[in-house]
Amino acid sequence: MIRRSIRRAASVATLFSVAALASAQPAPAVGVLDQPCDALTPVPQMVADYMAKAAQAKAEGRTLPPPAPERLAEGMALYSGWQKARLLEDFAGRCRYEKENQALAPATKDRVVLFGDSITELWVREMPDLFGAQFLGRGISGQTTSQMLVRFRQDVVDLDPAVVQILAGTNDIAGNTGPVRQAWIQQNIAGMAETARAHGSRVFLASVLPARAFDWRPGIDPRAAIAELNAWLRQYAAAQCLTYVDYHAVLADAEGGLRRDYSEDGVHPDAAGYAAMRPVLERALAAPPPQCAR
Repeated sequence: MIRRSIRRAASVATLFSVAALASAQPAPAVGVLDQPCDALTPVPQMVADYMAKAAQAKAEGRTLPPPAPERLAEGMALYSGWQKARLLEDFAGRCRYEKENQALAPATKDRVVLFGDSITELWVREMPDLFGAQFLGRGISGQTTSQMLVRFRQDVVDLDPAVVQILAGTNDIAGNTGPVRQAWIQQNIAGMAETARAHGSRVFLASVLPARAFDWRPGIDPRAAIAELNAWLRQYAAAQCLTYVDYHAVLADAEGGLRRDYSEDGVHPDAAGYAAMRPVLERALAAPPPQCAR
């Protein structure tokens, strides 16, 4: 996959700065616009072409050969510069699902939204039969809870779900948007949960998935931080009458990592991993809401 190929090249590639990327393109419009999403820096053509070829190869059951090292380094530099530009232009990813949200049919009493990062985004790709007009995935790869909190209203509240699952925290622990305290992650998740409940949605708090390491953050052992955040999620869900959905328990190996037969990279589930997660989610959906005094 291009994501993993790009990450593996990070240590040897020379990253283009945002200014260098922008110099090859017209200056984007800024300020208050009627259509701000139309003004975002476009994905570099080289990267778009590779992603299209990779998607076609996957659809045909083929594996796309990796680019030559110099092409991979060039593609990684372009991709990194584009991501940096997008982080400045659309920090929360508001534009990612804007058109899809606008095209949705009215919500029914059974609408479910799975909200999160790449683990949720890839779930839609690996298990498309689970999703539809009333069962929605709203994951964005690489996002932290700070970014998710900003887009929570448009990608969850405004969709009026009966149930929302919040699966978040991996990228905070990895430091994707900088150093962070556990308390900040918890506050962001609590903010999302409280907002959803105030608008009449049942809230599922999903455990952070197991991982021994992050290939894009060498040197971090996330297991202790994951265990601490999961303990808080379980406790907070119980105290607030929310549903705790424990994916960690079914995916973890004896050392607290993601089972090798459930993942190719130790962080993201593969088809078998999502197949193991699905019954956990379905049991939570079938169970009655917890009853407790707040």
